Amino acid sequence: MRRLILALALCLVAAPAVAARIKDISVLRSARDSQLVGYGLVVGLQGSGDTLRNAPFTEQSVQAMLTHLGLDVHGASLRNRNVASVIVTADLSAGVETATRLDVTVSALGDAPSLMGGTLLLTQLQAADGTVYASAQGAVSVTGFDAVGQGETLSQGVPTAGRIPNGAIVEQELPGFGEELRSILELKNPDYTTAVRIVDAINAYSRERFRASAAFEVDSRRVELFRPRRISFARFMAEIGELQVDPDMAARVVLDARTGTVVVGQDVQISTVAVTYGTLTVRVAERPRVSQPAPFSNGRTVVTPNTRIDVEQGGGPIAIVGGSSLRALVSGLNRIGVKPPGIIAILQAIKTAGALQADLVIQ
Repeated sequence: MRRLILALALCLVAAPAVAARIKDISVLRSARDSQLVGYGLVVGLQGSGDTLRNAPFTEQSVQAMLTHLGLDVHGASLRNRNVASVIVTADLSAGVETATRLDVTVSALGDAPSLMGGTLLLTQLQAADGTVYASAQGAVSVTGFDAVGQGETLSQGVPTAGRIPNGAIVEQELPGFGEELRSILELKNPDYTTAVRIVDAINAYSRERFRASAAFEVDSRRVELFRPRRISFARFMAEIGELQVDPDMAARVVLDARTGTVVVGQDVQISTVAVTYGTLTVRVAERPRVSQPAPFSNGRTVVTPNTRIDVEQGGGPIAIVGGSSLRALVSGLNRIGVKPPGIIAILQAIKTAGALQADLVIQ
């Protein structure tokens, strides 16, 4: 029981690979989402907007907006605190049609302490290529708050960011994948074995139904699909997406020294090595003493140092760690009885010795 607790406390062990659907481990190249971003103004704030002298871009934006609406305010000194500059972001999925509404996130750009009660003015959202795909406008919903007093400050959440449900309208669709006969399926975790298994599963299904092969492996990341003419593209992708394959996983050990987390892959192997682990603990204790002069001696009270140093050498027995399975590796490390920082140091040393047959990823 003690070894089981140690195994759970010291390591996060990756479970054996299980069957997964093709649509869960891959994505159609032309079906990727696109990230949209835009710059806008939030108005209607109750004195919690940007300080125009500290955020000159806000003042310039207000002047440009009013000029566009037919008001000439150039040269005027603005002092209002109910406007804030914001960055608006949204995700646009492939296949979304024009006039579809999207949720948007609004984040303060200047020094506005809160966006609560504000309304986003019409903002154009563009992709990385500079094309405008949507426009956003509406009341900002903020869940956080920030109350400041003379002697105490109370805050919860993030009042400088909020969301507008259905606040954006799609003005232009992303380039769709249409009904082409040839398409590319990309693996989320590139691996040659997984790519071949996906091709074998798709071809086994297509040969049984269409009497022809429908997939070909290109490399570790890409699988080329050939849609039969007797079936629509949507139905073809839905049917092959439900096929089950066993994704392969590279032998890898991930170490996070900040949190003491150790994640060991199922296929990690280790050659037989002898490991010992010990620590040197040095304790320095300061107990200063007060020296009082004798009566009528005209002396002074002084503090004399009193330092005590204790050295403790902790060590463990040397243990043989080795085996071709993950269970043998974890069991061997637990026999030494070290904590996560010690396991991290041991695995790094084993990798340096050339006995760890896996990639070591240090975060």
